[in-house]
Amino acid sequence: METTIKKPDRARKRQLIADLIIIVLVSFVVLLFAGKINAYSYDLSIPLMKRLCVTALCGQFAIAGLGITIVCIIRREKFTKFGLNTKNLLPALLLSLACCVPDFIYQLARGHVHSWFPFYDMSMTPQLLEESLPVKVSGLLITALFWGFFEGFNYVVIRDKISELSPSKYRFWDVGAFVCAVMCILVHGVVGVTPDAFLEMVCTLILIYGMLIVRKETGNAWGCVLIFFVYWNAL
Repeated sequence: METTIKKPDRARKRQLIADLIIIVLVSFVVLLFAGKINAYSYDLSIPLMKRLCVTALCGQFAIAGLGITIVCIIRREKFTKFGLNTKNLLPALLLSLACCVPDFIYQLARGHVHSWFPFYDMSMTPQLLEESLPVKVSGLLITALFWGFFEGFNYVVIRDKISELSPSKYRFWDVGAFVCAVMCILVHGVVGVTPDAFLEMVCTLILIYGMLIVRKETGNAWGCVLIFFVYWNAL
C-alpha cells in the first residue's frame, strides 16, 4: 500500500545527517571502551552501586542515550516530539508486546525462558536483589532508567530521524525501523550463521522492526519503552 511522502528540504536534510553522525560517533567512541567497561561491571571487588552507576552512565547510557540527548539539546527538541504522549497509548502498548510473541515462542522452545522479573538477565540485577531495600530500590530504578527507558527510546529517535531523511511511500516498509533492527542484531551479536541462530535473528528483527512500525502507525513510542521494561532481559 502506497502513501504520499513528504521529503525534507535541503537544510533539514543537512540537520538530520548531522544528527545521525553525532549519534553514531558518540556510540562508536564508547564502544571502543566497551571491553573495559564490561570488565569493570563484573569486578566484585568494587562496591555494587559504584559498579552499577559507572556502568549505567559510562557504558549503557553513553552507548544508547547520550547521543540522542546531545542532539535533542542542540536542536531544542523535546522527548515528547518522538511519541512520548498518551495518543493511542493502549493500542501502542498491546501491539508492541505482540511483536515479542515470535521471539518468546523461540526462546520457550529452546528452554531459555526463566521466571519473569524485569532486567533479571542484567548481570547486576541478581546481586541487587540480595541487598537491603534502599539499595535494591535505587539500583533497580537506575537499571530501569538506563537499560529500560533509554535503550528503548534510543531506537525511536534514531528511527524517526532516518525515516524523515529517507521516507518510504509504503505503509509497512520503513528504512529507519529496518536500520534499527539490523543495528540491534549487530550490537547484541544475534547474527544468524546456523539455522537456529538465523531463526533467533529473524525473531529479533521482527521484534525491533515491529515495535517501531507500531510507533509509526500509532504515533506513540511508549510501547518501544515497555518492551525493554517487561520483556527484554526479563525472561
